[in-house]
Amino acid sequence: MKGLRLNILDKYIIKKFIGTYFFAIVIFIGIIIIFDVSEKIDNFVEKGASLEAIVTQYYGNFVPYFMNMFSPLFVFISVIFFTSKLASHSEIVAMLSGGISFKRLMYPYFISAAFIAVMSLALSLFVIPPANRVRLEFTDKYIKDKFINTNKDIHLQLSPGNYVYMESFNSWSNIATRFTLETIEGHSIVSKLSAETAVWDSTSRGWKLYSYYIRNNKGNTQEIKTGHQIDTIINLSVEDLNKRDNFVESYNYRELNDMIKLQKLRGDKRVIYSQIEKQTRFALPFSAFILTLIGVSLSAKKKKGGIGINIGIGLMLSFSYILFLRFSQMFVHAGVLPTWIALWLPNMLYLLIALGLYRAAPK
Repeated sequence: MKGLRLNILDKYIIKKFIGTYFFAIVIFIGIIIIFDVSEKIDNFVEKGASLEAIVTQYYGNFVPYFMNMFSPLFVFISVIFFTSKLASHSEIVAMLSGGISFKRLMYPYFISAAFIAVMSLALSLFVIPPANRVRLEFTDKYIKDKFINTNKDIHLQLSPGNYVYMESFNSWSNIATRFTLETIEGHSIVSKLSAETAVWDSTSRGWKLYSYYIRNNKGNTQEIKTGHQIDTIINLSVEDLNKRDNFVESYNYRELNDMIKLQKLRGDKRVIYSQIEKQTRFALPFSAFILTLIGVSLSAKKKKGGIGINIGIGLMLSFSYILFLRFSQMFVHAGVLPTWIALWLPNMLYLLIALGLYRAAPK
């Protein structure tokens, strides 16, 4: 354990790594905010968003979300930039010639990567979800138009044996057409409630059914009842039907797990988005270790073209990682791969690349 104690060189590398990482974040976020303001200024003015709301509710909560989403890029740029400078000044050669192994040289880098990974995980689990809740509410109010549910033939299981069907649902009026509520035991329908229309009542938090038809099966007999209007309360609200696909970004880890269980029970197709969000929150922080290893292995050798070549390669690889992470979600939507495999596939692939580059790095 004596060899793993932090020495002056370790502290120097950690300071440079973390310092460059946060410097890159400040620069990039500043640039992104400038472009974002210029793009959305018309929406802010048209819908009357106050300066305080823009700064505190939107951009104040936009920063941790953006910082975490592009953390792999910031890690890679940081490692490539200051390690290339060390190599260009022949400092890496001096370290290796002085008896420090390349493996030991990676020690302060991985300590820094661990710090960034833990910070990213903490942001994903505790900070970003409540921040996203405020940011998404602001977005719905001042930037995007009202969400319109265009789904047809909505089938959901409310609880074991209880099913609801809607031919269509209008988000503007909160009215469902061809509404059916069934209770099934085994292979038999115990009761069936049908209505031409179902209107959400925000006061009673229930549904008003019009032109309804009820059929109850009791053994060999049937009980049929019809009427003009009836009220019913079920475990389904308009909030459940009017949520955007990215609403899960505002859920903490416990809420996200509960939502996945509920969506699986209901047979809700949007469970894919919840599962992707859950796996991304863990896969993204782990990338700090992989991209750090790639960055050091690439930039530890002095190149004739200077640090510009290393930075260019670093940008290409980091952007390709982020792109691949997003593209891997398509495997889930297409049903090709399970969620956890698809979201961890970029880490698996880039880990192999990292190990190959590590073996080829100067020792």
